[in-house]
Order: sequence, then structure tokens, then C-alpha cells
Amino acid sequence: MGVDETVGDAAVDRFAVSARQRAEREAAAAARKAAREASAPGPDASSRAAPAPARPVAPPLSSDEAVEDARSRATKCESLDELVAVLEGFDACPLKKTATNLVFSDGNPKARVMIVGEAPGRDEDLKGKPFVGRSGQLLDRMLAAIGLSRHEEDPAKAVFISNCIFWRPPGNRKPTEAETLMCLPFVERAIELAHPDILVLLGATSAGRLLRTTQGIMRTRGRWTEYKSPGGETFRTIASLHPAYLLRQPAHKRLAWRDLLEVRKALDESV
Repeated sequence: MGVDETVGDAAVDRFAVSARQRAEREAAAAARKAAREASAPGPDASSRAAPAPARPVAPPLSSDEAVEDARSRATKCESLDELVAVLEGFDACPLKKTATNLVFSDGNPKARVMIVGEAPGRDEDLKGKPFVGRSGQLLDRMLAAIGLSRHEEDPAKAVFISNCIFWRPPGNRKPTEAETLMCLPFVERAIELAHPDILVLLGATSAGRLLRTTQGIMRTRGRWTEYKSPGGETFRTIASLHPAYLLRQPAHKRLAWRDLLEVRKALDESV
């Protein structure tokens, strides 16, 4: 409306007002403090006793120490249940501090086929199981197309599913090198304990880590190879595209279908 300033009938010293308000706030704070001190109980014999000594806090492990600690713990596990218990007590991985749940596995541990993915997302973090979001629903449909399911009791028709990372990275970011290496000994031990006939690696992270290759997933997928565990066991292995990638690039579903047909053929030939 054209008004660019306002004035009053009398001048006001704003500096004096600010000083007065500050003095009033300080006086009110001092009064509250005095009231709290007056209402607090006086010291008695128990409060005068010497305080208990503080428990020493161990310094956090370095990344290399954490990896060695993980390897030592994983090697001692003689069952998948022991492995889960050890993971629940493993605090060195920083991802555990921001995640809601440990996401270790789903499916039948006696299955002939074991699938290793990458890392849990939001849905997996909330439910504590791998591949339960949109990518998991796609994976279930893909497996059903070759006669496999995570819900089957028959090992010949079942799958066992795990991940390379057991806690959700914040915001679904890519896990760091240190975080991946801390989880790797547990993944390797899980494979040894499940002892599948066929190991399927979904995505670049699982394929790169377990096959110890820097090649991209497009070069490693669809080819049979062998994964050798730290204990010296070998497992027939094939890499394929991660369902989350297929949701972004549906044209590549044909490549994943070829990989699944290879898995089905291998299962039928080894009956």
C-alpha cells in the first residue's frame, strides 16, 4: 500500500529496552536455579560415599582390526544360528548403529541353491529379512519361473537367501570398502555352513567380493565359475543381475532370464 516505515508518537531507546530485557531474563534464570537448589535434598551418608570407579571403555577397533575380529569370530561358528548370534553381538561395523534390524537370511538353509545379494534396503531393514521390497517381489517371481521358492521345505525346490552386507546403509548409499570387508567373513562362513550345490551372486558387489574380481557385472554374469571359500571348499557359482537393477533397466530382464535357465539346467543335470 506504499507504506515503507512506521513511527510512534514518542521516541523509544531500543538499546535500553534490550538491556532491560536481558537483565530480566538473567534474574529469572537465577531465581529458577536458586529454587532448584533449595528444593534438592541435602547430602546424606549414601551420597557422601565415594563414587564407584568408572568402567574403562575400550577404544574402537581400527578397520583392519575389525576385519580380523570378524574373521576370528566367524571361523569359530559351527552353525548358522551361531553365526546369527555372533553378528548380533558384533558392534564394530558402523552400519549397525544406524540400522533398525540385522538382516541375515531367509529361505531354507538346506536348499541346493544359495543366493547372495548386496545390502538391505528400507523394507528389509524394517522386517529383518533380505529381498522383501519391490526387488524381492521380482526375485520371487523370477525364481518361481524356474520352479524355486524361498518358502519350499524340499531342498530341491528351495532357495536360501543372504546378503554381502547385513545392515542397511543410511539412505541406501553404497557400502564403504571397510563396511564390506567387515561383513565378508560372515558371508563366507555362511556359504560354508549352508554348503549349497549352486551359488548365485546377484549384483556387482557380491560378485566382485566373492569372486575377487574387478570386472563389471555385465562381464561376469552368465558364466559358470568356482568360488573358493577360506576353508578351501569350492562351490559352483554363477553371477547375475540384481533385481533392483532390473527394475531400473527392464530391457535387461532377458539377460537375467538366461542366467536363471542356466541354474535350472544345472540343477536338472545334477539330480
